[in-house]
Amino acid sequence: MKTRRTFLKQAAMGATAISLPTVPVFGNLSPLNFPEMKAPKISLAQWSLHRALEKGNLLAIDFANISKDTYGIEAVEYVNQFYVDHATDEGFWNTMKGRADDSGVKSLLIMVDNEGDLGNPKDNERKKAVENHYKWIHAAKILGCHSIRVNAFGQGTKAELKQPLISGLGALAEYGAMEKMNVLIENHGLHTSDGKYITDIIKAVDNPYLGTLPDFGNWCLNKEWGSTQNNTCNQVYDRYQGLTEFLPYAKGVSAKSYDFDTAGNETIMDYDRLLQIVKDSSFDGYIGIEFEGEHINEPEGIRATKALIERIWKELN
Repeated sequence: MKTRRTFLKQAAMGATAISLPTVPVFGNLSPLNFPEMKAPKISLAQWSLHRALEKGNLLAIDFANISKDTYGIEAVEYVNQFYVDHATDEGFWNTMKGRADDSGVKSLLIMVDNEGDLGNPKDNERKKAVENHYKWIHAAKILGCHSIRVNAFGQGTKAELKQPLISGLGALAEYGAMEKMNVLIENHGLHTSDGKYITDIIKAVDNPYLGTLPDFGNWCLNKEWGSTQNNTCNQVYDRYQGLTEFLPYAKGVSAKSYDFDTAGNETIMDYDRLLQIVKDSSFDGYIGIEFEGEHINEPEGIRATKALIERIWKELN
């Protein structure tokens, strides 16, 4: 299976202009106090369709329309790797904003990869990585997103990485604050999947614009990107503990899925338990479908994940 790091971008796109809306800001550094979410608000992560986009069977510029028209999902999470050639093209992002508005689709965030290590121990390279993310903050602002998602990577032990990560993530969060854009850390393997370690860094940065995007699946501690697909990881952080630790700082939740049994349940993760944790936290953001399985096709995986979330949510206390 291809990872985001090895993904080769492919998209055909155009550009027109449209006015820029006011951008909402979500969440505080302290635990969130939302009213109980009566029904799940579901979004679609673009990575769920990465194979079709890579092959050119779908066009990245059409993502909002595809989400609404094909899956009935009215909120989306973009992946920067599909738009690298247009990163600084404001006209293009205005076109994307117009398409989403015309479809009645809300743009939530951009997942940002391959822009350098925010925990690089070398000051100049860490500074460059921070600045590499600025263009995605600007794109996200045009789209009307509330956040970008970043990776807290860097070379070294946890102890060696702590100060560089505080510095890099802190600097990016400061820039995000100026643009009223949240910076979210996702558990993506290695030290980033250590819930206590990452939340300690968030507390040290102490900026309400730095938060989390907990992923149900990426809790492998000895593999970059953190996938637990096929149960091949032999050092997994307790996903239920990690989700609980991340949720007080979460501005989104990523509902990773790999495969389903004949009853429609995810075969590796206990979705009942995961969604109960989300519901008990009074989290009121979007739960984003991120299907990453290999045994069924992408449309089937997206629909199966959506049906699973909706079914379980109705059964929860």
